[in-house]
Amino acid sequence: MKTIRGKLLVYFFVFVILFQITAVSIFVSSNELTNSYDDSFQRFLLLNSISQKSEELYTHTYSFVTNTTANNEADYFETKELLEDKIDQLATAFNDTDQIEIKNYSNVMETFIHESELTVGFVLQDDIENYTYHLEETRIASDYIQAATLELIDVELTAYQGFYEELQVRNENFFLFIIFLFITTIMLAIFFVIWFSRGITQPIHKLSHAAKEVSEGDLLGEPVNIQSTDELKLLGDTFNNMRSNIHGLVEEIKDQSELDRLVKEMELKHLQNQINPHFLFNTLNTISKMAYLEDAKSTSGLIDSVATLLRHSLGQIDKTIALRDEVEVVRDYFHIQKVRFSERIQFELKIDENCLEIEVPRLTLQPLVENAFIHGIEEKEDGGVITLQTYESAGAVIVEIQDDGVGMKQDTINKLLSLSNLEEEHVGHSTGIGLTNVMRRLQLHYQVDNIVEIESELGEGTTIRLVLPKN
Repeated sequence: MKTIRGKLLVYFFVFVILFQITAVSIFVSSNELTNSYDDSFQRFLLLNSISQKSEELYTHTYSFVTNTTANNEADYFETKELLEDKIDQLATAFNDTDQIEIKNYSNVMETFIHESELTVGFVLQDDIENYTYHLEETRIASDYIQAATLELIDVELTAYQGFYEELQVRNENFFLFIIFLFITTIMLAIFFVIWFSRGITQPIHKLSHAAKEVSEGDLLGEPVNIQSTDELKLLGDTFNNMRSNIHGLVEEIKDQSELDRLVKEMELKHLQNQINPHFLFNTLNTISKMAYLEDAKSTSGLIDSVATLLRHSLGQIDKTIALRDEVEVVRDYFHIQKVRFSERIQFELKIDENCLEIEVPRLTLQPLVENAFIHGIEEKEDGGVITLQTYESAGAVIVEIQDDGVGMKQDTINKLLSLSNLEEEHVGHSTGIGLTNVMRRLQLHYQVDNIVEIESELGEGTTIRLVLPKN
């Protein structure tokens, strides 16, 4: 993951490298101009020095002819050596000019030196005629060297004029380049500042806007999407996770609160519908034992079923029990209704024993069976059949309560499934618990919305199907 610090370092080094490249380019260009100027100036100095030394050499030669002394001889040879060194520098200094002119110039210089040497030699031999002749040749060569030097200097001045004009053009271009570099640098700096600051301020603005939504209670806003790879991306993702977690906790608290409300409501209904239920339960047990002793076994079994149903309804509503216990309560309820309505009501149980260990909320099946009896079968004069069936399917335990009663309209089914009539529904006679209460408690317990399915047609009956996840 890139960091803001890393980005700043990269931008800094990019600017440093750009300025270093520019500085090196300016230095190279300036160095080329300086070298060109220095070479031209050195050529001027060399030609001037050659001109001076050739004139000095002629003077020393003439002095030696007129006054042959050791000092004059030493001055002559010293000047000659210096002039020869200057001649050796010509080829190197003028390697980019017309080499023919330089070659001719060098030949003249060598001729001049040779004539001076001959003059000195004949002076030492005391040959007046020859040294007089060669002294004149030395003078003529010296004069020619002065003229040739002036011509070369004039050529160099002509070339220098072009160089000077080029130098002026380069100075103007360099000035324009400095202005261009200044403007470009400012524009690049502004661009990078805007781009970099925008990369920081936009995510912060999104985060502040989302934080304001959360402070106002909106936990379902659009996720904060930050297109970067630095700490701001991590901050945005963390904020999204935090808001999602807060929303989940709030919903969990709401569900738990609703579940507690339903439990309290059921407990209140139990208190309202019960008159000293423990006393009634103990009395029923006593009556059952008396009926058994009097050999009224059917009456005793009926009382036992009523007592069992009462004991089950007195249990803690907020606790879960095994599906097996719920089925046993339904058996007792079937027994009671069978005694009441005889052959008019038929009950069927199709139970898969492998499904009975799953945990379910207390008072789940009996209220649904009672609902089928009250609203489906009881209104029919010829009675009907209620079937309780359990089986496994796709990792879930399926519980079906089916009746062949009067059925219901689709609007009623939709209203039940949407839980929109929680306060207005008809409740059971024995427990005071209605269908939507059971449905909502199942949803809250399993944290699944589509846990109840209802199929019904008018005059054909109704099937309530519970899809209970195993895990």
